[in-house]
Amino acid sequence: MARSSSRSDSAPPRPAPRLYVLVPALADPAGIAAQAEALRQAAQEVDIAAVLLRPGDGAAAQALAPLIEACQAIGAAGLVDGNAALVAPLGADGAHFDEAAALKGAAPSLRPDGIAGAGGLRSKHDAMTAAENGADYVMFGEPDAEGRRPPFEATLERTEWWAQLFEPPCVGYARTLDEVAALVAAGADFVAVDTLVFDAPREGARALAERLVPAGDAS
Repeated sequence: MARSSSRSDSAPPRPAPRLYVLVPALADPAGIAAQAEALRQAAQEVDIAAVLLRPGDGAAAQALAPLIEACQAIGAAGLVDGNAALVAPLGADGAHFDEAAALKGAAPSLRPDGIAGAGGLRSKHDAMTAAENGADYVMFGEPDAEGRRPPFEATLERTEWWAQLFEPPCVGYARTLDEVAALVAAGADFVAVDTLVFDAPREGARALAERLVPAGDAS
């Protein structure tokens, strides 16, 4: 992924956005295995680009192994939430950070091949700082640990602002199919979802595939 700070006027049009799946944090092996199977089912209906892996409280890092295997099977990047030290042992593709200091400290260790993502961005300034600190992408609007998220209107506005001005990809979080369509129209490079996949993997993914096609591009 390119890491230049801004887009040039001659930059080519952005391609249709791809899916970024946020896996709910679980600790029990059976639940994690079910999540891995859900990813495999969903990938039969929609192109999944990346998966954020979050071990539940008390879960050993190796509990994520079935999810890593699923990511590899479907060709998606598996990203560990908040811990770059687990990337190599798990065979993951990178890490995602909600703290600016953690991102700045870990990004060099993930080079040249690992992905460093940034979330938890409270302002436009935070997003620009994350890109300067080595983020390969910025994420807007995702829920916090208590499930709270910013107003979707703010997520949509920041996604559109970023897409128009900056080169590093942006991810916008959607909780509904209508929000997916709005983020596509705003120029998101990736759309992040969680329950839209895990509540009904095949049916939900099929509906997502339809919404990820920009208006006017459907065959």
